[in-house]
Amino acid sequence: MPELPEVETIARGVDERLRGDRIVQAWFGSHPEPFKTPPKRQAAGLEGRTVLAVHRTGKHIVCELGPARLLARSRTPESTPTLRGTEAQLADAQWIVHLGMTGRLLVSSPDCPVAVHTHARVSLASGRELRFVDPRRFGRLEFRNLRREEGFSAPGAEPLTISLEEFSALFHGRRLAVKAALLDQSLLSGVGNIYADESLFRAGIRPGRRSQRLTRAELERLRLALREVLEHAIRLGGSSVSDYVDANGVRGFFQLEHCVYLRTGLPCRRCETPIRRILIAGRGTHFCPRCQQ
Repeated sequence: MPELPEVETIARGVDERLRGDRIVQAWFGSHPEPFKTPPKRQAAGLEGRTVLAVHRTGKHIVCELGPARLLARSRTPESTPTLRGTEAQLADAQWIVHLGMTGRLLVSSPDCPVAVHTHARVSLASGRELRFVDPRRFGRLEFRNLRREEGFSAPGAEPLTISLEEFSALFHGRRLAVKAALLDQSLLSGVGNIYADESLFRAGIRPGRRSQRLTRAELERLRLALREVLEHAIRLGGSSVSDYVDANGVRGFFQLEHCVYLRTGLPCRRCETPIRRILIAGRGTHFCPRCQQ
C-alpha cells in the first residue's frame, strides 16, 4: 500500500500539473467498490469545477475544488495560471482519493491507452486527463460538497510536523509494541510498514518494545528519525517495492536505500549482522538484532 511519501509525491505531481485547470467531464466505471460517493453524484459534483489545489492528508489525496467561475477560460499545458492563496481559500468542494493497495492516480493525455482496471477518467480543459487505476479495487473515491459537509481530515497526527510533547503523549501508557503504535492511523496518519521499520532502525529501537517503556530521549530519537526518513523518501519519489508509480508513471528510488525492510537475511548496512524478520500486529517486521535495542 502506498504510504505517506508515495501519496505526498503523487499529490505534489498532480498539483503541479493540474492546479488551475477546469474539469470538463468525469467518467466512472461500473464496479461499485471504489466509490464512497455514488458515481453519478461524483460526476455531477466534479464537472465544471476548477482545481484550486491538490495536497496530501494522511494517506489520502485531497483535490480542493472551486466553482467554475474562478477560472472559466480554458487552459493549454503551456499556459498554466497561478492561483493565489485567497483563491485557494475559496474551495467549496473536495474530491478525495485513497489509493488502497494498488491504486494509481495518473495524469495522462487522452490518446494514451486506457488501462484495463481504470475506474475514473476526469477530462480537463487543458486537454489532459486524470485517471484512477486500481486492479484490486481497494481504493476509494469520494466527493464532498463543503457547503453541506465537513472537509476531510486525517484521523491521526501529522508525522512531519508533530512536536515532541504531542508525540510522547501518543505513546504514553500504551502497552502495545512501538511498531504497532506507529502503524495505528488513529495515532499517526500516513505511516506504514516500510517507514515504521526504517525509522525504528534509524532510531536504534527494537520494533517489539512496549511503547510505554520508551524513554523521552528514545521517543525524541524516533520522532526525528521518522521525520528524516519520510522527508528523504519524498525527495527520492517514494519506494517502488511493488507497482507504485507517481502521477507521471515514474517509479520511486527510496527502495534502493532501505536498511532493513525486505532485507531478511542480508547483512545490516551498519554492522553486517543478518537482518531478521518477525510478525508484529500481523505485519512482517524487519530489524537488526544488534543495532536496535
